Amino acid sequence: MTEKTRTPDGLVIVDKPSGFTSHDVVAKMRGIARTRRVGHAGTLDPMATGVLVLGVEKATKLLGHLALTEKEYLGTIRLGQTTLTDDAEGAITGSVDASKVTRDAVDSGIAELTGRIMQVPSKVSAIKINGVRSYKRAREGEDFEIPARPVTVSSFAVYDVRDAVAEDGTPVLDLVVSVVCSSGTYIRALARDLGAGLGVGGHLTALRRTRVGPYKLDSARTLDQHQQELTVMPIAEAAAAAFPRWDVDARRAQLLTNGVRLDMSDEYTGVGAVAVFDPKGRFLALVEEHKGKAKSLAIFG
Repeated sequence: MTEKTRTPDGLVIVDKPSGFTSHDVVAKMRGIARTRRVGHAGTLDPMATGVLVLGVEKATKLLGHLALTEKEYLGTIRLGQTTLTDDAEGAITGSVDASKVTRDAVDSGIAELTGRIMQVPSKVSAIKINGVRSYKRAREGEDFEIPARPVTVSSFAVYDVRDAVAEDGTPVLDLVVSVVCSSGTYIRALARDLGAGLGVGGHLTALRRTRVGPYKLDSARTLDQHQQELTVMPIAEAAAAAFPRWDVDARRAQLLTNGVRLDMSDEYTGVGAVAVFDPKGRFLALVEEHKGKAKSLAIFG
């Protein structure tokens, strides 16, 4: 590929279709963008739709830092049935009449799962246990435990409660919910734990991710739309949207790109990754404050 037709460095915001793995989307984007340098900032389950942030070319170096940002979802939780995978992809493992579950009980259960909580991920997940993916162990019939880990659920709200009847005739309740949470939170584990706490079991039947950090659904495009016209958010714009901004003069910009650790002011202490820009607005690097100095995380300039 010639330099004139080279895909620009930046982020591609995809509205992922249901049935695609995150890897499927990356593979598709490699063809659309005509480059092998494509990665994603955190996976989205095959059943789920919505915002999947991809990086192309140099922007792949941003992805590990973007993966740590807050995420927002809309979903449907079915109370009254459990499944092998804690979502609608798995076989049903139990059914209980959930018609007597009250809204007050639901609200109390949700309150227990809001804030900083300890969560056990689903066994059919990409979590690694001693170097092996959890879903691989589960599919091979292995008996194992996944340790609970801290996650933060900033908001967990119910928008609608619907009476329904499952295919096996069990009266169930479908909850339309929204969740704002930290990276690493499993929404299907919230569904599982809410149902377990209410004594009727639960699983996730639909999920749509509406935001990853500052990147929202209104800026996402389907794969077909990207196929027709690839939309790449320039790397400088993407970095400015996601990280605190630090503008440096030309001399310090040169020192930074030469590997010199610049002095950083106290305002950047404890904020994590900071995007550094030169006087012309070029994105130079991601750094973080360490003992008053700028420690480089990735150089782009």
